[in-house]
Amino acid sequence: MRAIVQDRYGTAEVLRLDEVDPPEPGPGEVRVRVRAAALDAGVWYLTTGRPPVAQLAFGLRRPKNRVAGQELAGTVDAVGAGVRRFAVGDEVFGTGRGAFAEVAVARENRLAHRPPQVAPEVAAALGVSGTTALQAVRDIGEVGAGQRVLVTGAGGGVGTFVVALSVARGARVTAVAGPDKADLVARLGAERHVDYTREPITAAGTHDVVVDVAGNRPLRELRRVLDPRGTLVLLGAGVTTSGFLGGAERQVRAALWSPFLRQRMRGFIGIAQADDLATLAGMCVDGRLTPAVEAVRPLAEAPDAVRELGAGHARGKTVLVP
Repeated sequence: MRAIVQDRYGTAEVLRLDEVDPPEPGPGEVRVRVRAAALDAGVWYLTTGRPPVAQLAFGLRRPKNRVAGQELAGTVDAVGAGVRRFAVGDEVFGTGRGAFAEVAVARENRLAHRPPQVAPEVAAALGVSGTTALQAVRDIGEVGAGQRVLVTGAGGGVGTFVVALSVARGARVTAVAGPDKADLVARLGAERHVDYTREPITAAGTHDVVVDVAGNRPLRELRRVLDPRGTLVLLGAGVTTSGFLGGAERQVRAALWSPFLRQRMRGFIGIAQADDLATLAGMCVDGRLTPAVEAVRPLAEAPDAVRELGAGHARGKTVLVP
């Protein structure tokens, strides 16, 4: 099968299209013939092997999984032992292993059935970015009607979902994003766009909830735009941060400081769950959520797409099709 593979860490140039053997599903897994796969920040971390702490999971000297990609939508073509929820021929979406290929494998509990009203290119965008944003907005930030919410990195993959889901819950959203993404965040329902290249984020005043997706601002700066009893949700680690922990170092400090402050600071890493996938798909069906899929590209263009992701130029979600 055709797949995007890498044998070492580095820039997007280490990625190449090649022929590899298709994977076999293990116990509790299904094999999916991929119809669409989306990019998320984890792809950049796996490609570069940065921050260094990530190599503890990805492989110390080289990637343990040669084929990158998590978010996918496709058709089940084989099932492993013990699988109960899916059968060959089912249309599914969620997260898997080696999604940048014609065939990938996924754990049963990381998938949901894809409604026919939700296109594969849209469903693929929900697996990591959508579920992470949903859990951050609903469970960690506890965003509700009338609240003021500020989102950094609002024009990217997770950020666009945070904006859209906060608006869907009745919040008033300030979106921090570059000048080329003003139209995008407005389309998602943001009341105000802060162009970080021209004005500080403090220009928007204070907010009940701040969701930091960009991952590159000091905690003290984020706290200045947070209500004295507000909640700061730290999602992003940033793609250009340095050090062994990268941007995750801020999450460690936030956890240490938070018990001594009136402001809540919560670091968070989303994990795809079948129930959350189904919730997002339902919102797409009834019109409450329209994922910002801004580019659909052939699988062979994955290196270019990853390069744009690492440079911070990606708008919304980019989807690859085999």
